[in-house]
Amino acid sequence: MDRLTSLGVFVAAVEEGSLAAAARRFGLSPAMAGKHVTEIEARLNARLLQRTTRRLSLTDAGQTYYERSKQILEAFAEANRAVSDSQASVRGVLRVAAPVTFGAMHLGDVIARYVRDHPQVNVEVDLGDRYVDLLDAGIDVAIRIGRLDDPALVTRRIAPCRMIVCASPGYIERHGAPRTPDHLLGAPRLVFSEAVSAGDWTLFDADNRTYVIDGPARISANNTQMLLSAALAGAGIAYGPSFVFGEHVRRGELVALLPDYRATELLIQAVLPGARGIPLKVRRFVDYLAEAFGDEPPWDTGTRPWQAANRQP
Repeated sequence: MDRLTSLGVFVAAVEEGSLAAAARRFGLSPAMAGKHVTEIEARLNARLLQRTTRRLSLTDAGQTYYERSKQILEAFAEANRAVSDSQASVRGVLRVAAPVTFGAMHLGDVIARYVRDHPQVNVEVDLGDRYVDLLDAGIDVAIRIGRLDDPALVTRRIAPCRMIVCASPGYIERHGAPRTPDHLLGAPRLVFSEAVSAGDWTLFDADNRTYVIDGPARISANNTQMLLSAALAGAGIAYGPSFVFGEHVRRGELVALLPDYRATELLIQAVLPGARGIPLKVRRFVDYLAEAFGDEPPWDTGTRPWQAANRQP
């Protein structure tokens, strides 16, 4: 008998709860399904399943064998998919959702490379900072920033989202640079209003003590590019992601403040509406995102001084 089929029948019997159901999955007779499992047990000289007229249950050896068999079958399926993908063409319409600022600043180059390499795909991009239901909106993949708790969604880490406290050299010349988080209290703060805790900025010292800076904002906006412009013009102190502010820190147009403290680090993730039947066009696009950004994304290049100070140990 084919050993891979025998593994599949065994795993199906465990998952379906009966050999008859496993037989239906593989188009076999119940007797033939039983022979597949019996042959595995004979080859191993171990009982894997306890059979009664009402139910099947795993022995201890069967539990171990089931877990390893499932891994083998999943690896085999992935190998087949990888080879099939390499021979398949990517086509159709790819619908992408992303936050406004991140999408406007960083997705254009990635999408340009993607459509250049896959000329049979058209891409529709929906930029917005509000949460949307992927299935209801017909979205293939969304870029989301933060920590997600929805178990129904499939996520893949794309890049870190490191936060910076910064201000313009002109602001610092007029008001001085804060030396501790307490010095931010009462300072003119530039606040992103769509954050989960819009008014609260959280910092940690070397001993992992937490400092929360809250209170009224001098400028509050639902777009970080607008806050970037205000910070560059010297309007106040900004707290925001390095994918917005990092390049300007590197060029010296902004100064990273409080280097002895680190800010919260979030995740930039690709989010899919489900794990089953993910189209090739989606899997390829997510690969492009991961390759373009990664653990050291381009917007952090050359900003090592603040990056080292603000990363968690």
